[in-house]
Amino acid sequence: MRILIAEDSVLLRAGLTRLLIDAGEDVIAAVDNADDLLRAVERHQPDLAVVDVRMPPTNTDDGLRAALAIRGRWPNVGILVLSQYVEERYATELLAGRSDAAGLGYLLKDRVADVADFIDAVRRVGAGGTALDPEVVAQLLARSRQRDPLAELSPREREVLAHMAEGLSNSAIARALVVNESTVEKHVTNIFTKLGLPAGEHSHRRVLAVLRWLGS
Repeated sequence: MRILIAEDSVLLRAGLTRLLIDAGEDVIAAVDNADDLLRAVERHQPDLAVVDVRMPPTNTDDGLRAALAIRGRWPNVGILVLSQYVEERYATELLAGRSDAAGLGYLLKDRVADVADFIDAVRRVGAGGTALDPEVVAQLLARSRQRDPLAELSPREREVLAHMAEGLSNSAIARALVVNESTVEKHVTNIFTKLGLPAGEHSHRRVLAVLRWLGS
């Protein structure tokens, strides 16, 4: 997989580059500001961009706004945000902006505790899936509940959908909830039905369900 890294911390940028190369991935470029990020995406068309939120030129939310621009101009480029905090406004806009685009992820730097899990998240997002930190899920779910956008879902279905947003498989969700996998499959089917997501040849309903929830 061809990966672009955008991180203004020289040590973290170098560390991510080495980590991904050692895992067998192809790091095609590493930049330290949002403007160079956009130019690099246009030039290289990577499979995945790993993006920090705060970077030059203003050191505020330039990285996340650049990620939004990438989603609009190059929707096939996967985006994995790697941040120290949850920026709810732009995170929701990024994660819910397009339901037919490539993978999306949002991980918190201080909560990445296992290298193997991080590499798995990178590959999952690069393959078109999702990888959301549970804290990100919790904050966006709290915001979502305030507007009660998914009133038809039961509490257990909301819980299953939150685990889906983290990128867990049905078997992993079953272990987390201490239930049978067949029970999880029924909940997932109910979620798809209630969200109006019929089976389709070109639709990844699992990702669409997560994006529908985050964008509601």
